[in-house]
Amino acid sequence: MAEHDHDQAHCHGSGPVHTHDDVAHDHSDHDHSSGWQRIKHLITPHSHDTADKVDSALESSREGLRALWISLAVLSVTAALQAVIFVFSGSVALLGDTLHNVADALTAVPLGIAFLLGRRAATRAYTYGFGRAEDLAGIVIVAVIAASSIAAAWTAIDRLANPQDMTHIPWVLAAGVIGFIGNEIVARYRITVGRRIGSAALVADGLHARTDGFTSLAVVLAAGGAALGWRWADPIVGLIITVAIAFVLKDAAREVYRRLMDRVDPELVDQAEQSLRTVPGVRDVSGIKLRWIGHRMHAEAAVVVDANLSLLAAHEIAADAEHQLTHNVARLTGATVHVDPDSHPGDQHHSDLSHERRDRLAAAA
Repeated sequence: MAEHDHDQAHCHGSGPVHTHDDVAHDHSDHDHSSGWQRIKHLITPHSHDTADKVDSALESSREGLRALWISLAVLSVTAALQAVIFVFSGSVALLGDTLHNVADALTAVPLGIAFLLGRRAATRAYTYGFGRAEDLAGIVIVAVIAASSIAAAWTAIDRLANPQDMTHIPWVLAAGVIGFIGNEIVARYRITVGRRIGSAALVADGLHARTDGFTSLAVVLAAGGAALGWRWADPIVGLIITVAIAFVLKDAAREVYRRLMDRVDPELVDQAEQSLRTVPGVRDVSGIKLRWIGHRMHAEAAVVVDANLSLLAAHEIAADAEHQLTHNVARLTGATVHVDPDSHPGDQHHSDLSHERRDRLAAAA
């Protein structure tokens, strides 16, 4: 009888994968421990239906796309104004800044494609869906940043070797101010939206725009130097801009690399583990894994429960654990919970059980 109960308790949580609309139901303050939160949980719009999971995912993708198109419009206008002024002034620093703004605007294309792909439903071949397309877009963004930096450096070095006078200096100064304002608006918007929906690529793109804004201010310095008759000021500032963008390249590449390597904030792992330990019936947490799939996270966890529980009771604990995980960990939209009996938790026990079961089946045959 003990062996029978033991087998009953060894099961996988197979309840539905839970997700919630982040707008109607904020995970950051979701706590069922107090009476008020229990009441709030009951009266707040709250559903675990498949349609709601899809709606939540689509809404975050729509928000990302909206941020991209608005950014594209702002940066396109900024770059166009700067390009006109460059044609008349011949400023290398302004050319570098204009190239960066054009590159930053064009990054909306791969990111937009990635967000559209991410909205596609999972298939038998791509069982986790297409959210990782954002990470591929991040690689393209890093490549674009690198290319713009190389182009700006090449032009600045050529201008050092072949000095030219800057003309229309007041307009160049104005172009630098325009570039800063346009980039800072875009940077704030992209970073805010990217962090809200959990898109590393969009955050990286926002950081790129922010640095482009500060490099635009460097154009003002180049114009000031030219006004004083320093012919070398323009190309030197162009090289300084290139160095600044190299730092942006490093930060953006690091963010994309971490996402490709499935790195998560260790605090999120601690938060998930703590959430599981508060679930009634969970005696221990024997394993927890988190991974990003685009701008959403998925968790895989193993919890230890009483070995004498029935299959139904163990399943209820697993379902409760999934529910709590998706509520208490930000941007976690899916969780799979495996249940281990407290007598023999761990992977080695799984292997032993498999061998024992097959030995019994072979003997019975």
